[in-house]
Amino acid sequence: MACLRHYLESQGKRGLLTKKPLGWKNVETFLKNGPLNKGEQLGCFSVNSMREFAILPDEAYGAVTENRALLQRLLAVNIEAEKPRMAPSAIAEMVLSFFSGLCIERNLKSGKTTSTRNIDNFMTALRSL
Repeated sequence: MACLRHYLESQGKRGLLTKKPLGWKNVETFLKNGPLNKGEQLGCFSVNSMREFAILPDEAYGAVTENRALLQRLLAVNIEAEKPRMAPSAIAEMVLSFFSGLCIERNLKSGKTTSTRNIDNFMTALRSL
């Protein structure tokens, strides 16, 4: 549990979604740099922990869901700054789901080129909403 807590705190300190000006650039940076891709550390410890909730303490579930709620709020604030036609909170939900998928795919070692291409295509779609 201490490892998960440390991971979540260190991710928040990276400030990927709080840089000014707020907007799509922060969302793109979050998607490209949020999941780790260093040596054996692939994906997102928080996302990878979600599949283990059945054997983790209840505190882990609370920490992860609280962090995801914070991420969703930060994403929505950045999206709202771009004045989309669709509700920013709905777009934020899609971004968070896409992020979870990216993290899981990092375990497949599919490569940064594939990931970057997928993110670029996703961002193009998001900007049209």
